[in-house]
Amino acid sequence: MTQEERRGQILALLEEAASPLTGSHLSAVLGVTRQIIVGDVAVLRARGEQIVATPRGYFLYKPQSTTSHRSTIAVRHGSDNDTLAHELNMIVDLGGTVLDVTVEHPLYGELTANLQISSRADVAQFIEGMQELQAEPLLVLTGGYHLHRIETPTGETMGVIRDALRQAGYLAE
Repeated sequence: MTQEERRGQILALLEEAASPLTGSHLSAVLGVTRQIIVGDVAVLRARGEQIVATPRGYFLYKPQSTTSHRSTIAVRHGSDNDTLAHELNMIVDLGGTVLDVTVEHPLYGELTANLQISSRADVAQFIEGMQELQAEPLLVLTGGYHLHRIETPTGETMGVIRDALRQAGYLAE
C-alpha cells in the first residue's frame, strides 16, 4: 500500500467511525507504526482535511447540523475532578457539546485543547484519563479561569446552558 492509499484508508476509516479512533488502533488496522499514522494525519490536516485530535483519538469533524449554534463561554471554578465533572456533565446533560478549552498563558498566549465532549460517558472517560495520567487541567494555569467553545442545536439551548452555569456559580461575568 502506498502512502496515498494509506492516507485514503485513514480518511475512510474516520468517515465511517462512530467515535474517535486512536492512533494505535489505526496503526494496527493499517499495519504501520503509530508514528507513521501521526505523520499521515499531519499531512492530511495540512491539506485541509477536518481531522480533529482529542485525548480519545482522531475523528473527522462533522458539524451537528447546518443550524447548530456555537458560543464561547468564560467560566471559573476549582480544579478538583468532582467540580470538573459537574461542569462538563451540566453542559452535556442540557444538550451541549464541549468542543474545546482555552486558557490565556502569560508567555505562550492562548493555549487550546480539543475536547469534543458530548455525553456523560465522554466526561467519565476524560476524568479517568486525567486520573490515570495524574494530569492537571489547563485551568490551573489561570486560577480557574478558562473558556469553553460549546456547540448546541439551538440558541435557546445555549441560553439554558449559560443560565445553569451562572446558577452553579461557574459563569465568569
